[in-house]
Amino acid sequence: MKQLTYSAIALALISTLAACGGSGSDDSTVVVPDNRFSFVATEMITNLNDEVIVSGYSALANRGEALYQATQTLVASPSQANLVAAQDAWKAARQPWEQGESHIFGPVDSLGIDPHLDSWPLNTTDLKTVLATTSGFDAETIKGWNDDVQGFHTMEFLLFGDGIADNSKDIGQMTASERDYLMGLAEVFRDYTKILADSWTVSHDGQTGLAYGELVKNPGVAGNTFYSSQVGVVEELVNGMIGIVDEVGNGKIADPFGTSIDTADTSKVESQYSWNSLTDFSDNIIGVRNIYQGELTGEADKQGLVDFVKAADSVLATRISSEIDDAIIQIRAIAGTNNMPFRQAIKDTEGRERVQKAIDALSTLQASLENDLLPLLKKWAV
Repeated sequence: MKQLTYSAIALALISTLAACGGSGSDDSTVVVPDNRFSFVATEMITNLNDEVIVSGYSALANRGEALYQATQTLVASPSQANLVAAQDAWKAARQPWEQGESHIFGPVDSLGIDPHLDSWPLNTTDLKTVLATTSGFDAETIKGWNDDVQGFHTMEFLLFGDGIADNSKDIGQMTASERDYLMGLAEVFRDYTKILADSWTVSHDGQTGLAYGELVKNPGVAGNTFYSSQVGVVEELVNGMIGIVDEVGNGKIADPFGTSIDTADTSKVESQYSWNSLTDFSDNIIGVRNIYQGELTGEADKQGLVDFVKAADSVLATRISSEIDDAIIQIRAIAGTNNMPFRQAIKDTEGRERVQKAIDALSTLQASLENDLLPLLKKWAV
């Protein structure tokens, strides 16, 4: 059979006729929808860097200093009031750290600060050995030890006890060695939180590198090997949100929750000594809300990722806001009417029902972030 050939003009004409439906069509044309959207992200990125991330790490450093001061007071004057003050200082420092887990990228990772501050589970066997065999707990020595005998949870164990029957500790139960170790740990903690804050405002590597915040706010400029465009920055922020929602729902809550009341494992509960677990979990998702709304302190007219989503789909923007709020509500509701700790709720029939609702809410939020928000990056006409 003879092969037919067509000129470019003929092919164009054929395509046009096909699109118009030929001679019998209603003259309507088939239009491929353009679902791309425009958004200038400069203000949003600057705000999230300065008002959420940098402000959060500054608060963490300040509270790290306050915790160190509280432990000094406790060592100098061991009393129940000073022990409670140190416990409160620990909880105060915990808040900006847990909220900051929604953006746990950059120096907190590259400088290894995350495991220094928040390794879990705690190695209680080695901790007890250290207490029995060591004296004079200076900060530089502690920095050379394994991460699982320093940081938040080692201080938590020393301050609150084992957390099995309650989350209180009498000053008479706290040895001089425990107080000295606590003060050394608090000094190390203070130093690391100061390094973290400085990495975003002074130098990301503590040497000659630019402040990490400047790299975030100025993607694509000469010498910025971290971010080539605003798309990369926004993608980092979105993936940070997804990461912590996944960790809370499928790790921090689901792992100790188990598949049944018989398989629930209280040993896997993070912050179990202080009974601060539910506050940790809700703070994690409040951190997501901070990035999404662009507000650390509830101020109005600050740009966050919600403004990016609104530019593409206002209905989606509102839905994600509601899902974030619902996840926080469901996590807090786990405590029930009698303020039940998480480690007890996973062993309680009604408590487990409340835990499951929180897991479901987190799953819904994670799906929206992964399936609806993240794909917007490919539709963004930068």
